[in-house]
Amino acid sequence: MTLGSKMWLWARRVAIGLFVFLLLAVLVGAVYEFFARRSADFQYSAPGTLVDIGGRRIHLDCRGGGSPTVILESGLDLNGSLAWYKVHDTLAKTTRTCAYDRAGIMWSDPSPDVRDGDHVAQDLHAALTAAGVDGPLVLVGHSLGGPYIMNYTRQFGASVAGLVFVDASHPDQLEKLAKPGEKKLKVELPLAARAMGALGWTGLPRVLSGALFPEEDSPIAPQRKAYSPTSMPGMLDELDSLETTLHQGGALRSLGDRPLVVLTGSKPYPKEALAAQGITEAEGRVQMQKWVDLHRDEARWSTESRHEILPDAGHYIQIDRPDAVVSAVNEVVGKVRSGTKG
Repeated sequence: MTLGSKMWLWARRVAIGLFVFLLLAVLVGAVYEFFARRSADFQYSAPGTLVDIGGRRIHLDCRGGGSPTVILESGLDLNGSLAWYKVHDTLAKTTRTCAYDRAGIMWSDPSPDVRDGDHVAQDLHAALTAAGVDGPLVLVGHSLGGPYIMNYTRQFGASVAGLVFVDASHPDQLEKLAKPGEKKLKVELPLAARAMGALGWTGLPRVLSGALFPEEDSPIAPQRKAYSPTSMPGMLDELDSLETTLHQGGALRSLGDRPLVVLTGSKPYPKEALAAQGITEAEGRVQMQKWVDLHRDEARWSTESRHEILPDAGHYIQIDRPDAVVSAVNEVVGKVRSGTKG
């Protein structure tokens, strides 16, 4: 056997060995992920009810009693219904309050449909109908939850009596917040995050969850980490439909005389956020002012509105200033109950 033949044979054996190793690693990872998901379901069972909406389930967590019913709509993240952990029980002391997980997030089953605002609203309506939750409703939306509840109001407005925006997204924000010389603000996740979404079944994202989600002093961190591999694809689907969702939400910009409170977190952007966007502190201040102006515009969508700016709160007002969110929701609930305006 010639030297060339021996080298080719050696390379072939190495290639076969690497292939077998990778195949075994993927197999072991998939088995690990299978049992890890079963363990997550055992350790962190759904706090609410898994409502069947026709072959798949939406997790709906309703607490307390009374009317109107408050619906908590989370933003574009992996937290789902847990995003409201600091305000849910407090609001439930006043009236029935329901948080839920959109399709593919936390305990809710994934959906075969695109994850735009119209489909999200239809899922919520189906879940509320199946659970026997009817109007009047007070919708509370954080971040992208703002356009989501506007889409719900556009489609099922007869049951919507009031709204609260918690640092909510605006339908024109991609254009209004764009950098000089750009037509639209680019909202993208790192390629690694998308890869983690696609490789969830391999167990790799779960193994790397410590790096993806640094330890934090939060009671929801263990649950979010446990379900992050299954929630990531759902969040990415929503991100892919972001522009469509904003456009659909912007189709309705008049809420009549429904009580509306708009909350804006105006705490200066941290250095990490500025670096992620590639902007300076001065540019960050300009962007923040534009954000406040967008919320002023949202407040004009109702003749019975109030706009509150919170300089000590960041984007997650319900975490930084839960008291402000509770006060705003109770204010709208009180107006709906009394039938008073202004």
